[in-house]
Amino acid sequence: MIDTYVSIDLETTGLQPKTDRIIEIGAVKVRRGQPTETFQTFVNPGRQLEERVMELTHIRQEEVDSAPHMEEVLPGLLDFLEELPLLCHRVLFDYSFLKKAAVNAGQPFEKQGIDTLRIARRFLPELEHRTLEYLCSYYQSPHQAHRAYEDARATSRLYHILAEQFYEQEAELFQPRELHYAVKKDSPASKRQKQRLYELMQKHKIGIDFDMDTITRSEASRYTDKLLAKYGR
Repeated sequence: MIDTYVSIDLETTGLQPKTDRIIEIGAVKVRRGQPTETFQTFVNPGRQLEERVMELTHIRQEEVDSAPHMEEVLPGLLDFLEELPLLCHRVLFDYSFLKKAAVNAGQPFEKQGIDTLRIARRFLPELEHRTLEYLCSYYQSPHQAHRAYEDARATSRLYHILAEQFYEQEAELFQPRELHYAVKKDSPASKRQKQRLYELMQKHKIGIDFDMDTITRSEASRYTDKLLAKYGR
């Protein structure tokens, strides 16, 4: 099995990389089966966190408000990741958000990855759930759910548990494979878009719950369309 990789997990504002943003990154670098380095940071998403996100992750608004933005975090993260494969529970989810951030910064981001969820689905179809939290409970492996660093550590432990039990049956599942996610670079919102949106929010007495300076062209269009649909012109 692969014994050198980076186990990484993200907390985000939602499930869609095209519209949602990263709010926390946690990663553990493993070499020859032993954890050697860690990476942890909150990320400022430039918007208000929804109540459901704060309840799920226990991340507070003030923690992300004082955190660096993704473009500030990315260089250090890329250095940390090196050319190592990624280990995640549902790897394409985390990879898609990271790829989106890299593309927006004009950086290449091609990776191989190993997915503990894919392994669990193959060998544990009888289980009621195959979430990371459920699997850790099933194997009595320590886990603090929905915090990025703890999820990354738990995923690494789970990978080794699954390998001990199932590697000989289907070694290919425990090997990295190429990850693919097609994404386009976001363009910043134009001055005219921002002004139009600001005028609509003022007119309808709506507070701004996002950073107008970092809003993208597509986000500005979505916000404007929602306001027009709700309040009319």
